[in-house]
Amino acid sequence: MPAIDGDRLLKDLYAAREIGKYKTGVHRPTFSPQDIEARHWLAGRLTEARLDTSIDGIGNVYGRDPTPGRKLLTGSHMETQNHAGWLDGAMGVIYGLETARTLGRGIDVATWADEEGHFGSFIGSRSFCGLLTEQEIDVCANRETGTSLRDALRQAGFSGRPRQKVDTARYRGYLEAHIEQGSDLEDHHLRLGIVTAIVGSRRYRIQFKGQQNHAGTTRMAARKDAGVALVKLVAGIEDRFPAIAGPRTVWTTGDIRLDPGAASIVPGGAELVFQFRDTDPATLDALDATLNELLAEAAKGPCEVSVAYRSTTAPSAMDSGFQHALTAAAQSHAPGLHQPMPSGAGHDAQILSQMLPSAMLFVPSIGGISHHYSENTRDEDIVLGCQVFADAAAAILAKG
Repeated sequence: MPAIDGDRLLKDLYAAREIGKYKTGVHRPTFSPQDIEARHWLAGRLTEARLDTSIDGIGNVYGRDPTPGRKLLTGSHMETQNHAGWLDGAMGVIYGLETARTLGRGIDVATWADEEGHFGSFIGSRSFCGLLTEQEIDVCANRETGTSLRDALRQAGFSGRPRQKVDTARYRGYLEAHIEQGSDLEDHHLRLGIVTAIVGSRRYRIQFKGQQNHAGTTRMAARKDAGVALVKLVAGIEDRFPAIAGPRTVWTTGDIRLDPGAASIVPGGAELVFQFRDTDPATLDALDATLNELLAEAAKGPCEVSVAYRSTTAPSAMDSGFQHALTAAAQSHAPGLHQPMPSGAGHDAQILSQMLPSAMLFVPSIGGISHHYSENTRDEDIVLGCQVFADAAAAILAKG
């Protein structure tokens, strides 16, 4: 198998790190000036690699191999969470670029827009797979600023361009690399993870409506305290979920807000953002049913309760043949230092897997840290991962 150029790989990753640099990480929210700069920078690198390069109407960047024959699509994302790490997403994109340069033909590279969900849910990869409607684009808005997706695309200069759609006849499949974003590999002194499945998730925004009133004069028996109702729900979740959870089930109350949120006022409103994840659909359904039971019980109290937002992402199994190619390459370069494992985080591969055979490769995250500017991976693990990725890509392409 041809050898990648590790120095060239790291040079590109270090260059990308400078765009939106924040402390030891980067700050490149979707369609921010820094993100737009990164997309154009990448387009230039893809063009230098003799790929036909374009940016489409949703902001996806494509580098297409112009030679005849079926291709292997590779990719990830360039935008980041706020003040986050330098490898989350970008490493997988540069792996694709380096693999395209190393193999010389057969590799397409894509950078998907908004994997991190600043405007919506996987809007770039879903657009490519024909799963994003114009009506959904109309209602998508930045979760922090409220800027509409239409306005953001216009300001970025991408508005009016056609949105590219997958040609399944062109592709053998899709391959993505990523940092683990956890500590399992590091804890077991391993250097590579071959992803077996990507978790599904259920996400909710739950609201309580009570009665705002004076904290000093309102008797406890007369209160309709939305904050107390919220806390009781969270306590119920923590009490009941462990009995039905699987070994890798996780759940998170990621945001709590009280209205008006003042020391001397009984909260009249309360809201929480809640999610749970697992690779087993039956476990997800059981957790959902339990949450609905808890909501019904909460509704019997003094406050009204409603689910303002609910979304579902299905678990995605990775292609067994592609897993085998990654495992064989890992065993060749790091015998005994790899393992099969599920992904606890969502990735564009779970969207692409609905259209193409797909697989993922993980490299370790130092300390298991991700979504923080201190996120990091050893250079030698980055280079090893790319070589394994390139070898697996070549093996997949060789099967036609």
